[in-house]
Amino acid sequence: MKISSLELLGDLTSRTRQHIAIAEELNKRSYTDLIQRPTPGSWNALECLEHLNLYGEFYLPEIEKQIRKSDYPPQALFKSRFLGNYFAESMLPKEKLNRMKTFADKDPIGADLDSEVISEFIKQQHQMLELLRAAEKVDLVKTKVPTSISKFIRLKLGDAFRVVIYHNQRHLQQAQLALKVPQTEAGSTV
Repeated sequence: MKISSLELLGDLTSRTRQHIAIAEELNKRSYTDLIQRPTPGSWNALECLEHLNLYGEFYLPEIEKQIRKSDYPPQALFKSRFLGNYFAESMLPKEKLNRMKTFADKDPIGADLDSEVISEFIKQQHQMLELLRAAEKVDLVKTKVPTSISKFIRLKLGDAFRVVIYHNQRHLQQAQLALKVPQTEAGSTV
C-alpha cells in the first residue's frame, strides 16, 4: 500500500472522529441495552468497548513514546510492507465479522462494567486525535511501534495507527450489532 502520509493521517483522523460519534451515541443507550448479549458467550456493547480500552492502554502510550523519540522528519509518502498491511487489513470489519481469538488479558467477558467504559473510550479517542496531529511531524515509515504481541515485532507508525483504528472500527461495529438483538416482551433475547 502506498499513500500520501497526510492523506493517511486525514483518513485515520476522520475514522477516529466517527468512532467518537458512535461512542457518544452508545452513551445515550440504557444500561440494559448495553449489557445485552447477542448470543450466549458473545460480548455485549460495553465489553466491546472495554476490549478496545485495554488495547488503547497499551498502544496509546507506546505510540506517544515513539513519536516523542523519533528524530525522523516527515516524508510525503507512506509505504506499508506485507506484515503491517496484513495486520491492518485483517482488523477491518468484513460484511460477516470473522472471529479472532483474543488474548486472555484483553478479554473483558463477564467483567463488572458501567458507562465509565464509554467515557474512557471517548477520552482515548481524543488522545488518538492528538497523536495523529503529532505524527504529522515525524516519518510514518521509519518511526516504529512495538506490538502487543511482542516488543520484538515492531510496526511502522502508519501501520500501528491503522491497526489500532481499524480494530476500533471493527469492535464498534460489533457493539452496534449487539444492540440490535431482537427482544421478547420479557426482555430476554430471542
